[in-house]
Amino acid sequence: MKKALIVIVVIAAVLWLAGRFLGGPAPATPKVADSVTVRAVEGGEVIGFRDEAHPAHGWLGIPFAAPADGERRWRAPQPTLSWTGQKEALAAGPLCPQLSSLLSGAAPTGNDANIIGQEDCLYLNVWAPASTSVAGSDLPVMLWIHGGGNSIGHGGSYDGARLAAQENVVVITFNYRLGLFGWFSHEALLTGDPADDSGNYGTLDVVRALEWTRDNVAAFGGNPNNVTLFGESAGGFDTLAMIASPLAKGLFHRAIVQSGGFDVTSLEHARGFAAEGAHPASSAEIVSKLLVARGRAPDAGTARAMQEDMPREELRTLLHDASPAELYALLDDPGGFGMVNVPDNLGDGYVLPMLSNEAIFGDPAKHNQVPTILGTNRDEPSLFMARDPHHVETTLWVFPKLKDPAKYQRIVKYGALAWKERGVDSIAQQLTSAGNEDVYAYRFDWDEEPSVMGYDLSVALGAAHGLEIAFVFGNFEGGLNLGYLYGDNPANEVLAQTMMGYWAEFARSGDPGKGTRGTDPEWLAWGEQGQRMMVLDTVPTGPAMSDEEITGEMLLAALSTDPEIPSQRERCEVYATAFGFQGFDDEVYSSLGDGGCSAWEADELRGF
Repeated sequence: MKKALIVIVVIAAVLWLAGRFLGGPAPATPKVADSVTVRAVEGGEVIGFRDEAHPAHGWLGIPFAAPADGERRWRAPQPTLSWTGQKEALAAGPLCPQLSSLLSGAAPTGNDANIIGQEDCLYLNVWAPASTSVAGSDLPVMLWIHGGGNSIGHGGSYDGARLAAQENVVVITFNYRLGLFGWFSHEALLTGDPADDSGNYGTLDVVRALEWTRDNVAAFGGNPNNVTLFGESAGGFDTLAMIASPLAKGLFHRAIVQSGGFDVTSLEHARGFAAEGAHPASSAEIVSKLLVARGRAPDAGTARAMQEDMPREELRTLLHDASPAELYALLDDPGGFGMVNVPDNLGDGYVLPMLSNEAIFGDPAKHNQVPTILGTNRDEPSLFMARDPHHVETTLWVFPKLKDPAKYQRIVKYGALAWKERGVDSIAQQLTSAGNEDVYAYRFDWDEEPSVMGYDLSVALGAAHGLEIAFVFGNFEGGLNLGYLYGDNPANEVLAQTMMGYWAEFARSGDPGKGTRGTDPEWLAWGEQGQRMMVLDTVPTGPAMSDEEITGEMLLAALSTDPEIPSQRERCEVYATAFGFQGFDDEVYSSLGDGGCSAWEADELRGF
């Protein structure tokens, strides 16, 4: 009886924790078509709805390109197909193929493939103020690129109604192809068309969304000559890709990069064999694994030889016949939240240049120079560490606890500083050196989460990756579906008002200034009056300007001599974790600190 009672208590705790710590969106209220929202767009007429919570109109699930399935798989997006009659735009379109996860809006089901979504997935969503008089409205347009490692997520999980209504802007979110369908370059797929042959299909989907916006947003009251591209995480990377891509020239006029960064992958790394230094999920490796999985080759070596001798058309047929589930089954175990590690942002020379960040962003002739905001969160890595068994132990399989809080916070600190250096400070320096005087930076410091079952989330998460999204959209139930984290603290609402105001004023004028209300602290450009970034936090800590700037040399020097790090092994662990995502250098690793790190394999030390 006692044992049964313990089991019941544990099960109840698990269910409660799943609802609190993992969160989840509330069931959506069915939308009702409203005749005042009829709009003519590319493809035909759409009818939307009146938002129940805010004075905004919405249109969900509008196709912005032809279905990217069948022969259109691994091809540049094509214009929207026409429809007859009036299309109801009342529900977001289907997700692009991806592994199910809590952050993609679907928890894992336990089946073998665990794949959700479909290849016909290029749909977008629009919100506009309900008071908008379409003719001549010319409202600023804000086009959002969702995050998720370029392998999970969808535009439909973000609600732009409040941002549109409160700040008098048009907000658009959209899907783009992910993972192996978004970035994949194999010689068997080449056609002679540089767009089709680029391998950058997810990147081209962003370009296509910008083109659709240019051609159609006036129907919703938006100004096609005042488009702000903004995105978080992978969406931040993809925003920088638009700054780097010649194909996006003139399609957007401002950019906001939230927790981003950028680098390009060579076609050799994306196409070759891992034994020669290519990516483990390169197209050649995928084909070899597919041949083995189908029983056509007994091992990888035989599959490689077979692949090299196969006619191009046979290879193409092999790839096109494979289902999403079959292709995803070839990948290694996913990382956090179902994200998979595949090559992306390919330096094909047409969509993206094969150049260093300094060569791209430091030369005004090599990028699209627009007013730009760059920012990170103070505790970026904690989102990926707060459930990692390297750092967290549980009691009765439920109650989490940090194993070593001091060590945990050291890793978070250096990981976040490394992200800031590569995603904000270095790029800000490059853009300003190229003559851009309208570069702004921020750090998001909010960390007022509650404790859950004794687990202090203000420490375990703090200002974690992605937590600023709720403030940007003014929607604490959206973003990462972790609404319970924010509670009912009135200070959160004040910060949300401030951040929405900064973002919208930047979209309107190219300068966040004092926000749309004109009463917030003035956000100065990078280097103005010796300042570097706006610290975004509740009072009394923020918002406030700061002169902090991080360089790679400063960061490595601090890590090499930090007296708070008690051992050389931990010093190496911090470097392997903080720089493992981007910027890891074997020579630096081997010589770091006192005696270097050659005694430990970096992959064994990384916590995430």
